[in-house]
Amino acid sequence: MEDEIPIEEKLPYQTRTLVFPDGTSVEEFMIPDEDKEIVFAQLYPFSPIPKLTDVVYDLHADKTFVVKDFRVTWEHGMNYLVSPYYSESGGTVIDWMDENARIDDESDEFDDPEKFDDDASML
Repeated sequence: MEDEIPIEEKLPYQTRTLVFPDGTSVEEFMIPDEDKEIVFAQLYPFSPIPKLTDVVYDLHADKTFVVKDFRVTWEHGMNYLVSPYYSESGGTVIDWMDENARIDDESDEFDDPEKFDDDASML
């Protein structure tokens, strides 16, 4: 894509302060709705690129969201594509999954130490 913006080139939008619960903060870009599709396509690192109307799951926040609600922050000299729950949980684009991929912690046998111990004792 010829008009692709490298992640190290600061986006040309106004920013506001996004504050985290611990009091630290980063710059968050205020991207107009009409530019969201272009910015998303430029920063999304995987293929295929989801539609802005798709619903994805934020692994860190344990919540789903509509892709168009993404946020972009400027940190460490880079643009970061993050979830709308970023300030709560720290979920970036690498933590997004298909909405149906949500893991049910209660059914995960590896999270139950007693079940693991019982299985190990059978060896």
